[in-house]
Amino acid sequence: MRVVVQRVSEASVKIENEVKGSIGLGLLILVGIETEDDRSDADWLIQKINGMRIFSDNEGKMNLSVQEVKGSFLVISQFTLHASTKKGNRPSYIKAARPEIAIPLYEYFVEQLSTVSGVDVQTGTFGADMKVALINDGPVTIVMDSKNKE
Repeated sequence: MRVVVQRVSEASVKIENEVKGSIGLGLLILVGIETEDDRSDADWLIQKINGMRIFSDNEGKMNLSVQEVKGSFLVISQFTLHASTKKGNRPSYIKAARPEIAIPLYEYFVEQLSTVSGVDVQTGTFGADMKVALINDGPVTIVMDSKNKE
């Protein structure tokens, strides 16, 4: 699994001009699921994201977690995180998991993130054409891949 985590002062997702999910201070998490991914990949990422200290403390140091700042999560599925640009100019998404694999793992990720963190988790809709708006705070953007453990 690959995720892009962005520290935001606000973020929202619209589907067909209706707001599906929105948060104030928190983390926008774009989630890409690969064919080889399973619950252990989701569990590793959830643990890392939940403990991530990327919010500023009183001294301006990134030292606080989303719980400590009373923030929220907005989780958006994004198969394009597994784009391969090796050949040609049109990205290939061959590594992205098919919906029958990706949807249950995405739902597991959202459910476990909520359970483990105790924080409000908003979402988009898997596979929908979504319009995501955000104000990246910092900017702080972190990319993680459960296969590379980086």
